[in-house]
Amino acid sequence: MIESLLIFSSVVEILLIFFILFLFFRIKKSESLLSLLQKRQKSILDRLQFNEELEKKLVETFEVRQKELIFLDKKLKEKIEEIKGLLKYAEDLTASPQFLREVVLRGYKKGISIEELCKRTGLSKEEIELIIEQYT
Repeated sequence: MIESLLIFSSVVEILLIFFILFLFFRIKKSESLLSLLQKRQKSILDRLQFNEELEKKLVETFEVRQKELIFLDKKLKEKIEEIKGLLKYAEDLTASPQFLREVVLRGYKKGISIEELCKRTGLSKEEIELIIEQYT
């Protein structure tokens, strides 16, 4: 009976040793896996930091470009208003009788026909003839 108890306890001890070895190898494998994950995590964190810096640069560049575009838009609006004023001035100038008279007289002196002067100025043939008669 003592022998069988001794054998049983020896078998249990051997089983415990195998179980402990099994657990040891599992822990060792888990440690290596954890080490690998830590290395990869560092790589991922480095990439994330690089991406963050790149994103900051892009945002800064975008902000600079946006400010430049706002400035250019303001300048463009100013130029539009300036051109509108110049166009209005030119329209007023070309619609003036004095300007039309000058166009007719200069064209007539250059040998442009009355019909062509009518097309260019929008005046009738009689108006063109009247201007020519009055100022030649």
